[in-house]
Amino acid sequence: MADLRLDPKDRIPAGEDAPKKSARKKPVEFDDDDEAPAREPKSAPPKAAPPKPKPARSKSRWGMSIGRMFYWALVCGLWGVIALVGVVIWAGAHLPPIQSLEIPKRPPTIEIVGFDGSMLAQRGEMAGANVALKDLPPYLPKAFIAIEDRRFYQHFGIDPIGIARAVVANILHRGVSQGGSTLTQQLAKNLFLTQERTLARKLQEAELALWLERKYSKRDILELYLNRVYFGSGAYGVEAAAQRYFGKSARQVTVGEAAMLAGLVKSPSRLAPNRNPEGAAKRAQTVLAAMAEAKFISDAQAQAQIAHPSVAVKPAGAGTVNYVADWIGEVLDDLVGQVEESIVVETTIDPKLQSVAEAAIIDELAAKSVKFNVSQGALVAMTPDGAVRAMVGGRNYADSQFNRAVTAKRQPGSAFKPFVYLTAIEQGLTPDTVRQDAPLDLKGWKPENYTREYFGAVTLTQALAMSLNTVAVRVGLEVGPKNVVRTAHRLGIASRLDPNPSIALGTSEVSMIELVGAYAPFSNGGVSVSPHVVTRIKTLDGKLLYMRQAEQPAQVIEPRNAAMMNQMMQETLISGTAKKAEIPGWVAAGKTGTSQDFRDAWFIGYTAHLVTGVWLGNDDNSPTRKATGGGLPVEVWTRFMRSAHQGVPVAALPNAQGSGLVPTLAQIASQITAPSAPASNPATTARAAQPSRSNARPEAAAGLDGWLVDRLFGGQR
Repeated sequence: MADLRLDPKDRIPAGEDAPKKSARKKPVEFDDDDEAPAREPKSAPPKAAPPKPKPARSKSRWGMSIGRMFYWALVCGLWGVIALVGVVIWAGAHLPPIQSLEIPKRPPTIEIVGFDGSMLAQRGEMAGANVALKDLPPYLPKAFIAIEDRRFYQHFGIDPIGIARAVVANILHRGVSQGGSTLTQQLAKNLFLTQERTLARKLQEAELALWLERKYSKRDILELYLNRVYFGSGAYGVEAAAQRYFGKSARQVTVGEAAMLAGLVKSPSRLAPNRNPEGAAKRAQTVLAAMAEAKFISDAQAQAQIAHPSVAVKPAGAGTVNYVADWIGEVLDDLVGQVEESIVVETTIDPKLQSVAEAAIIDELAAKSVKFNVSQGALVAMTPDGAVRAMVGGRNYADSQFNRAVTAKRQPGSAFKPFVYLTAIEQGLTPDTVRQDAPLDLKGWKPENYTREYFGAVTLTQALAMSLNTVAVRVGLEVGPKNVVRTAHRLGIASRLDPNPSIALGTSEVSMIELVGAYAPFSNGGVSVSPHVVTRIKTLDGKLLYMRQAEQPAQVIEPRNAAMMNQMMQETLISGTAKKAEIPGWVAAGKTGTSQDFRDAWFIGYTAHLVTGVWLGNDDNSPTRKATGGGLPVEVWTRFMRSAHQGVPVAALPNAQGSGLVPTLAQIASQITAPSAPASNPATTARAAQPSRSNARPEAAAGLDGWLVDRLFGGQR
């Protein structure tokens, strides 16, 4: 066979040897669901294709994302609704059954009034009497609507528009600048809920608001709100707030005062006008602007009120009268038991005298507290039958509620000496009895006079007037310390007294109220008294719960002994340690007292009209800078008593010198034939003169008064 060989012409062309195509083939397009096309012949090798756009696939994925978002939003929203419903059900389950809910009664309040019927103070939650909406000036409720709930008459208890507006305002201000609560919600919170800020409480508040709107009319809800909302300073309701801040009924408030009351609701404690007058006035301006914007008042009215802002009044004895209120609170349980309904307590307090007493203590301390290192003071004034007319328990009630007139016990010093001398008189001594003023040594105890000077033989009147310590101690030992203690207890001292030689100098502690009460028998002719402040207690509707019964008088001092004591203590104000204590036209008597190291300064003085005691010192019992009873206490006492006796008919002390009620010893002498009387005796009562520093007058025990005592009362000295 011939050789089989391929000629180059017979080979299949490849690569560059392949024949060129005459026309370019269009690429095949397909999507993910199409089958791949048949491969190109190997003779036509693939070339790099340009990027393929996929618009349809992108649109499909975006649509799927929106669908998924909508689905999950629907799911989350559904679960959110379920959760919200669950929370609402949970919150409602913790409320009492709606059908059994009732408007709760007001908590009991204690209104304390003076003897003239004026309001002094209130205890408990201070709530005024309910005031009907029709009795209030129309601009008063409108002020609350303007600033608190402009859409009050349009919403159903919850105001979605108001809530949305508040949310937007709070977001813009990046904080809580507005609240979305309606007046109905606020009422629900005040009536049934606490003040805590939790979601559960807000939900309960909303549920109760819906219940209130369903059960009561808008008018009823507004009236309830105005009579229950809190206004600060313990005042609940517009009537209590108007009385507290403006001294008038809510029926009589002006437009400016109404705006100030409405402004308090936002922050009653911070904006109370008696504590923050500037803040209260500024808030009232905001309320007036809101009222004008709502067309409740004209722009001219708003501007006029802004130009003349309202000012809170200060009640008489506003601060110190709270000491009286606290004292009353302590005795109420004994008088009427547990207080379960609002009551009115009628007292013996004179509001005018309370204000005078407060000013006397505060002003004296403001002027001289630094000079004498005295930080506190107290005053008690009562009638001779024990009715307390004024009480100041301290310098500033807001700073310290401790009642120094009732609770504190201090050493009375020489203010205790009248009980020593009364005991001596009851044992037969007289005002003219002579005793020695000289140094004394009792087993190492050496009592001294204030000036460390001694006057020798002196009468008891002189010894008491000049507050000579050595004579008081000698007389106390002579009559017996136990007898002195019995005398003090008989007259009204209730504190424990130690029957030792120093009792004559007032070393056992007593309270001011009992010390002043123990002086009262001197002013009334020897009858015991029980210091008291409550006369009647009744409910708001007039039901009588308590009335003080007149006490059976107990004669604790014989009238003749009371007369001699009055004469002796008169001399204290004439020539003794209380010479600055003078009430023009009145016969007055009393005794100063200064405790050891000048820790306490006292003056207890009295007329036939009032018995008043003053104490000054320091709570920590630290010494003063030589503050004595004849100094600051006498100044306070004189200022108070002069004011208290203005316009009062003059009356003299029983059996005292100058008395128009009972004949004096001199008057009796003019009617008695006494041939054995010394011819040298004067025709009128001789007043004891200040003894010389060397010795006492030798004739101190003589004189007409001494002779009459001998003739009338037995002659013992």
